[in-house]
Amino acid sequence: MSAFHDMEFPGESAAYREARDRLLDAERELRRQVETVAELRRALPPGGLVHDEYRFASGFAERGDDAVETIGFSELFAPGKDTLVIYQFMFAPGAKAPCPMCTAFVDSLVGAAPHLHQRVNLAVVAKAPIERLLAFARSRDWSGIRLVSAAGTQFNTDYNAERGEERQLPVLSVFTRSANGIHHTYSTELGYMDADPGQNPRHLDMMWPLWNVLDMTPEGRGADWYPSLNYAEAVPA
Repeated sequence: MSAFHDMEFPGESAAYREARDRLLDAERELRRQVETVAELRRALPPGGLVHDEYRFASGFAERGDDAVETIGFSELFAPGKDTLVIYQFMFAPGAKAPCPMCTAFVDSLVGAAPHLHQRVNLAVVAKAPIERLLAFARSRDWSGIRLVSAAGTQFNTDYNAERGEERQLPVLSVFTRSANGIHHTYSTELGYMDADPGQNPRHLDMMWPLWNVLDMTPEGRGADWYPSLNYAEAVPA
């Protein structure tokens, strides 16, 4: 029987349970650390004010190109919702296709979007023209998420998602609206740091089901495997 609870699984050995309890203790400590980090994140003071009313082309893949509109940054905030979560998607104007890793992340973000919309504003921003962004989104069956083209603006450069027009960087950023204006609150800065040996920057891991599920398996995420835009084998039903 576990040292931490009274549950058992069929056929488990004493050696398995001993090793699993060591892991369970480590998982409990990790859960506590995750909450400690979340508390620190929530306690951040307001970041810099957003001084530019960036003008974006914006639309939803399921509404078609005819529904594209030009909106200002402040219009990304719906009435009654004062937090905006933006994923800055690596899709440069001259790129043949967007980043496969970013695509895999947005695939999962789209699935969570109906739930997130209950609490926060959500958008995916790319530097590619809105027509290319919408066409790609339709090829992925993305729906229910606002797509924004930052073409012709300094938004990606200002918020560190671009180093030269063709060098895009993936960043998830949070902005908060108050009576004093709109403040930048948080961005995933681990992507700007050198990763530990044998790891990628993992700046989005806490939000990304793909890697979290693979980390539960004996094979793990693998040293050389990364998501692709398309897979030759059929996806199991």
